[in-house]
Amino acid sequence: MADAARARKVADRIHQTVARLLERRIKDPRLGFVTVTDVRVTGDLQQATVFYTVYGSDRERRDSQAALRSASGLIRSEVGKALGIRLTPSIAFQLDALPTQARTFEDALSQARQRDAEIAKASEGAQYAGDADPYRHDEEEAGDDDPADGAAAPVASSAPAEAYRAVEADWPEDEPAGVPEAAAADEDPKA
Repeated sequence: MADAARARKVADRIHQTVARLLERRIKDPRLGFVTVTDVRVTGDLQQATVFYTVYGSDRERRDSQAALRSASGLIRSEVGKALGIRLTPSIAFQLDALPTQARTFEDALSQARQRDAEIAKASEGAQYAGDADPYRHDEEEAGDDDPADGAAAPVASSAPAEAYRAVEADWPEDEPAGVPEAAAADEDPKA
C-alpha cells in the first residue's frame, strides 16, 4: 500500500494528464465542455476515479459520458506513460454531483432569505405582548429591596429543603440516611 502523500501525488498527476488529454487529444464530437474536478486514487494505486462536470443539458452529459467511456483505453495508456509507475491504475469516470448539490443549497438559502424577509415585513407593525423589556434590571431591584419601606426582603425558595424533608420522612428507619441498602451491604465490615 502506498502512503497517502504518494496517492495524492499520483491523483494530481492523473488530474493534469486527463485534463490535458481532454483538451488536446480527444476529438470525439460527442464530448462536450468537460471539466475534471477531482481524482481519487485507492491506497494501492490500482484504481482511479475521475470526477468531472459537463456544462450543458442532460443529453450533452450522456453524450460526454459515452465519449469518455469510449476513450478510456487511450486515456489509461497516456496516463500510464505520464506516471511512469509499474502498474497503471484502471480509470473510472464519475459525473460529479457537486454542482447539483451546490444549486440545491443555493435554492434553500434563497428560500430562507425570502421567508426571513416575509417575517420581517409581517413584524414591522407588531407590538410586544407584555412589556418591551420583560427582564428586571439591577437598578430596579435595588430600590425594591429597601427594608425601610416596610416591605420584607425576598426569601430564597425553600422547595429543595422541602423535597429533602419529604424523602427523609419516607426513608426506612433501619437504613442510615443517604446510603441505600445495596451500598451498605457492599461495605467492608472490618473497616
